[in-house]
Amino acid sequence: MRKLGEDIREARLRRNLSMEIVAERAATSRATLTRLEKGDTAVSVAILAGVLQALGMLPRLADLADSAEDPQGLEISRESLRQRASSPRARGDKDE
Repeated sequence: MRKLGEDIREARLRRNLSMEIVAERAATSRATLTRLEKGDTAVSVAILAGVLQALGMLPRLADLADSAEDPQGLEISRESLRQRASSPRARGDKDE
């Protein structure tokens, strides 16, 4: 979280945006933005999303848990994949 906060602060400074402007655009307080930039884990994901939106970085949040970028999950899926397919079984009539 500390690195995320530092990265957000750096992104804000690169854009030459003050804390007041970003906090206002994110509908939060300057104090909360300060906590986020310091890596406070108590800051909500909604505030994080608002700040990323204010910085024009919100689309990157959608990629955070992208299943296509999850090598461990993909490996688990491959391991549990069936080795061969089977034909549908013919059902006998029960009315006989």
